Amino acid sequence: MATSSKPADESSRPYDALLNDQDFDWMVSDAKFSADTRTNFYDRSLTSRRYALVGMACSGIVTLANHGVFGVTGTHLTVHAYNFNNPLPLKGEILALALNFIVTLCTESIGLVHGISLHSALASESRLRFNANLRLLTAARGWYNPNGTLFNGISAVLLIISYSSASVVVCLDILPSHWVLAIAGFPLLVLGIALLLQVIITLSAMRAIKTLTWSSSPFDLTAALVYHTQLTPATLRCMHCVSDLDTYGGPAKPSEIQPSAWHAHPSIRKVMIFLWVIVAACAGWAALITYISHKNSFAIPMTTKTWSFSPNESSSFIRYYVPGVNLWIWILLFVNMAVIQGPLTLGLHCSELIANVIRDERQWRCATEKKGLRTATNSVKTTFTHPICLVLFVAKPFLHWMFGLSFQIYNDIFDMTIQRLSIWNLCIALFIFACFFTFVALRRPRGPQPAAYGHLQTLANLVDEWSPVMWWGHKEDGIPYCHAGTSDHPLPDVKMDCVYAGSGAGPLVPFS
Repeated sequence: MATSSKPADESSRPYDALLNDQDFDWMVSDAKFSADTRTNFYDRSLTSRRYALVGMACSGIVTLANHGVFGVTGTHLTVHAYNFNNPLPLKGEILALALNFIVTLCTESIGLVHGISLHSALASESRLRFNANLRLLTAARGWYNPNGTLFNGISAVLLIISYSSASVVVCLDILPSHWVLAIAGFPLLVLGIALLLQVIITLSAMRAIKTLTWSSSPFDLTAALVYHTQLTPATLRCMHCVSDLDTYGGPAKPSEIQPSAWHAHPSIRKVMIFLWVIVAACAGWAALITYISHKNSFAIPMTTKTWSFSPNESSSFIRYYVPGVNLWIWILLFVNMAVIQGPLTLGLHCSELIANVIRDERQWRCATEKKGLRTATNSVKTTFTHPICLVLFVAKPFLHWMFGLSFQIYNDIFDMTIQRLSIWNLCIALFIFACFFTFVALRRPRGPQPAAYGHLQTLANLVDEWSPVMWWGHKEDGIPYCHAGTSDHPLPDVKMDCVYAGSGAGPLVPFS
């Protein structure tokens, strides 16, 4: 594939101008396209846009329901015999889990739209490197830019507040003769406001930049960037993976094993370290609560017989009592919850990077399978069909729910307990979660197909023939170099003893 003859400074032109005067003919000499892709070069995935906007609309409906139905007063759901060591009955635990699941659905819908707009914003600045990014920790330029650092920081705080509010919505209320399961109105109101502000910021970000494609596929995004001259394929790199970007881009032999995501994406190392820091902090927190609670002469030691998933009559706890309930007490509670729960929320958010990078690489490696690689993907469907994405989607509400079990609020007298057993259970769950994602990040794919992990320049170098369904393999024999690439029909396996350089490589190209 020959390098484009377009000037480099053209990559900074606005998208609107590119759409109006882009000459597509120059692309034909650089890469081959099927008949379908000449007229529809890449999938704009309008179906994903509809799903995402419907999800954001549902978030707005949840906001209105929070304000209009519950307001700021408690809503009694059921009367339950009270056990101080097992504060939430089963109905309350199910309700809390369902609420966390709803919050996850809303924030994921918002995050999908925000991530798509961030792609286009970074591409317009020629700063988009990978299809997957740390959404709230990667910002476009401009202080008042909706995709900039300020609003990304605000969105991160609002995300933390959303889950912190959900953790204290379900509480116990004290009546003269009995205890009842109740909905705390003020946290629900805060949850609605947090979701509404996230929707507003995301809609502003969407309107601030022209969206290239709504697809989550790295191939649709790569094709869109190539089409809009934001990305130019490099020559002689048909056998180079993403970790070879800083090396000489000459001819190379196929490799039997590819680098892991840990080595391919620099941010993944930071995410993994952050996850293990969270696990260590949770273990330290659990140990501290255990130490303090054991100072009580009535405390029961933890053994295999007294251990359970939910707090029971053998559980120990720390109790905080504040007489009366007012706005400042609620604000103090939210600040404390956000400080404690914030690292968990950000850690799960950052884990999206690992899941999405592995998802992108798995899609690319389909190009050597029998059915081939389908470039277009449904963003919503991928979340529920890709195993790692599904694990993360389930883990988010589940881990936040487990965190909520560690605390219990009593609405009328503002009595809060911190459950020792629930914190240890959360620590174990986080340890398993971190081990799973560490294994996924360190796993090295096997086979000669160069690993890309959603790196856009690498994909542009490896894909020399675009079609809705593609296969990768050996394409041409040559002296002294062979050529590997993609095609709209199955290709033979590459030859492990041959040197590959790309189509049209001459005999004078050095090999190292």
